[in-house]
Amino acid sequence: MPDNNNPKGLYIQLYNIHGLIRGSDLELGRDADTGGQTKYVLELAKSLSQRDEIGEVEIITRYINDKEVSPDYSQREELVNDKLKIIRIGCGGGKYIRKEKLWNHLEEFVDKSIKYIKVKGRLPDIIHSHYADAGYVCTKLSKFFGIPFVHTGHSLGKNKLNNLLAQGIKPEEIEKRYKISKRIDAEEETIFCADRIITSTYQEIEKQYGLYKNSAKEKFVVIPPSVDLDRFHPFNFTREWDEESQQIRTSIRDEFYKFFTNMYKPIILSVCRPEKRKNITGLIQAYGEDEELQSRANLAIFAGIRKDIQQMPDIEREVLTDILLLLDKYNLYGKMAVPKRHDFEHEVPELYRIAAESRGVFVNSAYNEPFGLTLIEAAASGLPVVATDDGGPRDIIGNLDNGALVNVTQPADIAKAIKSIIENEKQWIHFSNSGMDKINQYYSWDAHTDSYLETLKKLLGERHQNPKIFISAGPKLLKYKRLMIFDIDDTLLGDKDSEKMFSNFLASRSDDVGYGVATGRTIDSAIEVLKEHNFLLPDFIISSVGSEIYYRNSEEEYVFATGWEAHTSHKWKRDKIVEIMKRFDNLEYQESETQRKHKASYYVQGELDLDALKILFNENKIRANLILSHKQYLDILPMRASKGRAIRYLAYRWNIPHESILVAGDSGNDEDMLTGELLGVVVANHSDELAKLKGRRRIYFSRQSYAAGVMEGVRYYNFIEEV
Repeated sequence: MPDNNNPKGLYIQLYNIHGLIRGSDLELGRDADTGGQTKYVLELAKSLSQRDEIGEVEIITRYINDKEVSPDYSQREELVNDKLKIIRIGCGGGKYIRKEKLWNHLEEFVDKSIKYIKVKGRLPDIIHSHYADAGYVCTKLSKFFGIPFVHTGHSLGKNKLNNLLAQGIKPEEIEKRYKISKRIDAEEETIFCADRIITSTYQEIEKQYGLYKNSAKEKFVVIPPSVDLDRFHPFNFTREWDEESQQIRTSIRDEFYKFFTNMYKPIILSVCRPEKRKNITGLIQAYGEDEELQSRANLAIFAGIRKDIQQMPDIEREVLTDILLLLDKYNLYGKMAVPKRHDFEHEVPELYRIAAESRGVFVNSAYNEPFGLTLIEAAASGLPVVATDDGGPRDIIGNLDNGALVNVTQPADIAKAIKSIIENEKQWIHFSNSGMDKINQYYSWDAHTDSYLETLKKLLGERHQNPKIFISAGPKLLKYKRLMIFDIDDTLLGDKDSEKMFSNFLASRSDDVGYGVATGRTIDSAIEVLKEHNFLLPDFIISSVGSEIYYRNSEEEYVFATGWEAHTSHKWKRDKIVEIMKRFDNLEYQESETQRKHKASYYVQGELDLDALKILFNENKIRANLILSHKQYLDILPMRASKGRAIRYLAYRWNIPHESILVAGDSGNDEDMLTGELLGVVVANHSDELAKLKGRRRIYFSRQSYAAGVMEGVRYYNFIEEV
């Protein structure tokens, strides 16, 4: 059972699902998913782990086993320091895929996160999601367990959608590339469920979160990201004059020699991922159309890491191709550098320092920038900046007074701002000194972590006074080591005296043994019949012959399990099935209230050749599970759905061994839950369909009927010793 009474300090989980993250040598710029967010999460985790009030920090990310990336990402558990671990959880296979392709696999990540938490034996004190995909996962976890939930968006789908539409990209193309509707839906739910949302700027709250329905201002806290001042600092002859630093500086200068004909001009530096919203082409256009600027300065674009552009994902390939085409269009050979790679951990800090020594400028030309980590890195290094007049740069330059804001949609404005700095030495020195002088006050990790921990303490105080759990069954299932799951009709119900006795028994054991039902009824019908018989309502209900799962929220309310739906939807073709079934005169489509999204139900009149029906389905490339009950009811479900499969799914998610689950039933639609490694009980009043199971291992045929027969089975297995 999870135990949150930890005298050693707070236990915090940071969820960062997509991208490549490890304890050192981050591959920032490798692709669109390995940018500032990855760096921020790692540095936040490291900073937290240095605090006395923190007992344990975990970064929860995706397990990747792909020969195209480092084997570091296939370590299930990476120890960063004595308080910090990176935990990698698998979903969507082992291949490294971009974040837009992860949406259909996030329920798998939820399942395995729950399993990890149960194995761990302790709920985290705080979960903090980063980006919409992690927000989706943490929303589910918070609903199940009532864990205080913090979210950081890093960027938002609605803002991205508006920018892409403004660029003339068609809505259907945006949806195809970015799965933008799923992202926005997840963001809406996350904003509604999160206890706190951390933003970098006030503008982010007003202009970006303000586009969403649930953006209640009391949830938001502005805590600007920070910079590692041990790595990002101005050049110091004594500090930098070591062999490793000199080797790095020499390597960078050698790379520039490949591109520049005049090495002694100021450097206009850009470091960003190859994304359209970064507007790298706007910067190149500004430089290419201003001959005076070309004569005064060199341009260096570090747009991620590339080997072969043709082998890169569509988005990155398009941006990098445009960069090279513009280089050629404006004939910028000898003036513009586009190196193929850079080492963020070691080279990028030196890049800022080299650009500063050249009396250059750093440029962030993105159309919109939620914050702009590169701007404070440049400031800490003594390099003035020119940045987009949108989002975080307004706050940064307002605080640091280290550069100029421009309308980046106007290339001439970018060029003018750059020239105004590099041509005015007094202005350049002011911006350089101001950034270095003020960086510690506004953007140090000590200041950031102080504000972050203060936010957590206030949240924990509020939640202590007013606990919040959406799904009451969640904490119970986390502690349960055994489950009992029963059919309803003619198993639990059918004899009033034994019903009352068994219902009271289940209520007396509700603290240590989980109880659920698995029925052919719909969820509403199942609740209704249990209430009619005054029978104890279960922790969860597997309904509609195993096609749906619901968890108890309150005494009489149940919440639909989206995880099971995501699992069973695979290759399900309900409309095609219903059309094919019209060929059979002896099958009658049941009433609308019995039909479900993942179940088609029929009355059977006369004999039904199931084998012939299965052959017909195979011929039409339909994968389905056909369940015949009492020779008169046919239920057609997705191939992955049934009562037994639903129970095994719950066993997996909640980490309960099959031999610790007792099930009981009476008819054919109970067969697959009775067979296998579960402890099966068949009541004496069973249908003939189950007679073939006599003599099978782990299936007990009771001498008594209905609930009395179930209780007999509980005694037979000695499932609860006190019985």
